[in-house]
Amino acid sequence: MALKLATPRSADVPPPGLAMLSEAPRAAWGLGRLIREWKTLEAMPKGDGRPVLLLPGLVNSDRSTFVMRRFLKRLGYRAEGWDLGHNLGVRAIGPEGERLMERIAALHAETGEKVTLVGISLGGIMARIAAHRHPEMVREVITISSPFAGPPTSTNVWRQFEWLTGEKIDDPAVNARLEEAARPLSVPATAIWSRDDGMVNGLICREPEGSGARAIEVSSSHLWVQMKPEVLRAVAQTLGDHSGSEAR
Repeated sequence: MALKLATPRSADVPPPGLAMLSEAPRAAWGLGRLIREWKTLEAMPKGDGRPVLLLPGLVNSDRSTFVMRRFLKRLGYRAEGWDLGHNLGVRAIGPEGERLMERIAALHAETGEKVTLVGISLGGIMARIAAHRHPEMVREVITISSPFAGPPTSTNVWRQFEWLTGEKIDDPAVNARLEEAARPLSVPATAIWSRDDGMVNGLICREPEGSGARAIEVSSSHLWVQMKPEVLRAVAQTLGDHSGSEAR
């Protein structure tokens, strides 16, 4: 959508109000583009059957990742939903993330391969924490519009986070998890982010420059970002580029 938006110049502030208000129309525009460009996505590198686990964003469920899972399956990956219902933070994954870790362990055991984690927004924070705690089961992490590298107050959704998860952003446990997610990973990491994001500050959705982690900038709303053609292409290209990474 040809809409010029003011973007944050600092990582310490949330996106401006206009960007937030434009989320719904930009998301609808992106869905229209997906319909028009769907067939062109088939030209992306083919998959090798590796397991890919998709983690949804706040309040979303596996329904929100249906398009990406279908796309990755068509390419030849074993793309799976997380099977943990709506993402309500610790209410969904457990206080120590134990239910998510069990899901990753089950897929790892079933396939005999390390699992690639693709996390949208809050799901990306969870994916990074899982990779820190169990790198022996995680092949790589791809985050999409995931605010893992800055304070929750640099988003327009921190109050919704508190209400939906039952946690406060100033809780020591919440801060500890954010610090853990922000640390550099020992597995390949790619962050897909947008400076036009109306819900989270795009500058906190990537590791600092020079960190060695990959960052791919797109122009996108936060809402339905996982359905944008450029995001689907970025995920497929990242998986293809890392086709030779250690799998077992």
